[in-house]
Amino acid sequence: MSKTTPATLALTKAGIPFSLASYDYDPNAERVGLQAAEAMGVSPAEVFKTLMAELDGKPVCAIVPSDEEVNMKKLAAALGGKSAQMMKPVDAERLTGYKVGGISPLGQRKAVPAALDELAILYDEIYLNGGQRGLQIRIRPDDLVKALECVTADLVR
Repeated sequence: MSKTTPATLALTKAGIPFSLASYDYDPNAERVGLQAAEAMGVSPAEVFKTLMAELDGKPVCAIVPSDEEVNMKKLAAALGGKSAQMMKPVDAERLTGYKVGGISPLGQRKAVPAALDELAILYDEIYLNGGQRGLQIRIRPDDLVKALECVTADLVR
C-alpha cells in the first residue's frame, strides 16, 4: 500500500503535522469507519468518516464520528444553505478522485466547503481517511480545520 496520496501530499505541502495508520480494509464491512476503528483498536468516536453531500445542489463535505449519523438539516445550517442530501457514491468518486471507502476530505480534485463535527474537539487527535482504503490520517482537529478552512459545528443527530 502506498503511503502517499493526494491527502498526504496536501498536508505535507501545507506543513501540517500528521501521522499515518493502516489497517486491513474489509470491502464487505457495513460501515467502513467502524471497521477501521475496530481493526486499529481505537474508539469509533475518534475515527471520523468523510461524507459527500449536496447542499442546495452544490457539493459539500461533512466529517463526522464513524459511530454517528450526519443530520442533514444541521449540515445545511452549518454551511449556510437550505437543504442537504447525500451525494450518490458514483458522483462522490468522480468529484473527489477517491474510491468510496477511501474518500478523504483532504486533497480532493476540487476543494468544496466542509464542516467538521464539533465532537472532534474532545480529542487531541482524530483519525480520518487518508485517501486510500485501509489508510487513516491521525491529525489534531485544529490542524484539520486549518488545512480544510472548514467550519466546526454540531452535525449529528
